[in-house]
Amino acid sequence: MYNVKVESSFSSAHNLRHYKGKCEELHGHNWRVELTATHDKLDKAGMALDFKYLKMKLNGVLEKLDHKYLNSIPYFRKVNPTSENIAKYIYDRVKKSGIIRIKSVTVWENTTSSATYEE
Repeated sequence: MYNVKVESSFSSAHNLRHYKGKCEELHGHNWRVELTATHDKLDKAGMALDFKYLKMKLNGVLEKLDHKYLNSIPYFRKVNPTSENIAKYIYDRVKKSGIIRIKSVTVWENTTSSATYEE
């Protein structure tokens, strides 16, 4: 089994509902996102998956989050925009976009804190 990872980023603002603390107030992050995909075998070129293709799929989803107030996106009107839920949101949308077998999506809200979603 081969795992292939790509990273990208986006900037956005949010506030957490039902949270007692600073993060209940409007604030922003420069999010870093890591997508891990998996494949059983290599192609003729010796690659499991093309990094360029994976980044294109990931960036297609992140484009809809970049420079947005996440709470105003329909999905996050009902689901609290925590790092955990953002990771699942990205995972689900990349998965819907094509033939990629996604292993996990990790969302970093800063250099020391991240959340990962995998099925």
